[in-house]
Amino acid sequence: MEKIKVGILGATGSVGQRFVQLLDGHPWFEFGALFASERSAGKRYREVAKWVLPYEMPEEAAEMVVQSMNDVDAAGNEDVAVMFSALPGSIAREVEKKCAQAGYAVSTNVAVHRMEKDVPLVIPEINADHLALIEVQKEKRGWDGFIITNPNCSAIVMTLSLKPLMRLGIKEVRVATMQAVSGAGYAGLPSMAILDNVIPFIGQEEDKMESEPLKILGTLEGREIKNAAFKICASCHRVPVMDGHTEAVWVKFEESVSAEEVKRAFKDFTSDIKTPFAPDKPIILREEQDRPQPKLDRDAGRGMSISVGRIRAGGIEAGNEVKYIVQGHNTIRGAAGASILNAEVLVEKGYI
Repeated sequence: MEKIKVGILGATGSVGQRFVQLLDGHPWFEFGALFASERSAGKRYREVAKWVLPYEMPEEAAEMVVQSMNDVDAAGNEDVAVMFSALPGSIAREVEKKCAQAGYAVSTNVAVHRMEKDVPLVIPEINADHLALIEVQKEKRGWDGFIITNPNCSAIVMTLSLKPLMRLGIKEVRVATMQAVSGAGYAGLPSMAILDNVIPFIGQEEDKMESEPLKILGTLEGREIKNAAFKICASCHRVPVMDGHTEAVWVKFEESVSAEEVKRAFKDFTSDIKTPFAPDKPIILREEQDRPQPKLDRDAGRGMSISVGRIRAGGIEAGNEVKYIVQGHNTIRGAAGASILNAEVLVEKGYI
């Protein structure tokens, strides 16, 4: 198939750089345009991107001239079909809307549109059927293009682990996160704040953890999503780990469920998504007592698989509560990789 040209909004930031790195050599997509702030516009990407990843900057991207985000609908970008967004939340809403109005398919990692009723919030292995909201969105807003979103980085990791457990009857979920510093962006935390420390607060993170999974695990009924019916309580923390979010999860079930049943549910979980970024096994069960660990497990499935382990019974109500640890790569599965996977599924389903 002929490659599809894509643009990256916010290409110089940490998640924007991850988009650049992951899209280099993609079998379906190729660079069409890179966008950043006005002060970067007109310069080559290598001049303005303070490259922070442990990989070489892709040569093709390095030589591209960066455009201003004010010019997303300018002449010369007509061949671009998909816009991947890694914009700061403060400007994402208006820029992404402008792109959708101009006819682009916007696959965004940014939070601003996630909970809007006509915007699909998608983890393809769980709720690809929610993409049907695209037609509702285009009709309602009169856009030629559309916006789809992937969830918060921690929410993706936890929600993937909850999907196999839905058939066992989830009543309540509690989660404590241990989130990597890369989730805060390159300049997000001073080194003196995080070294030898744990930060017990991440702005808006707990709200996202408690709301987004319910939309993702909900059901599409007609023209809207009916949220999943259980409750989530989250406490989020930043820890001195570079990449990879780790979460301790307690799941209370409607009826008695054993740790072995939960293990079996994880083992049996499969997906029919077979695009380039789709992992062969979305969930990998770690049998070792001290796994998963970010250092050992974050790159599982090229960073697109999550790992679960330490599955055991326990809680206030014996018999109907199981606890486990889940871990995933926050800037791949939890950010750029998730947006790319969403775009691949859009291609497969004919939306692009």
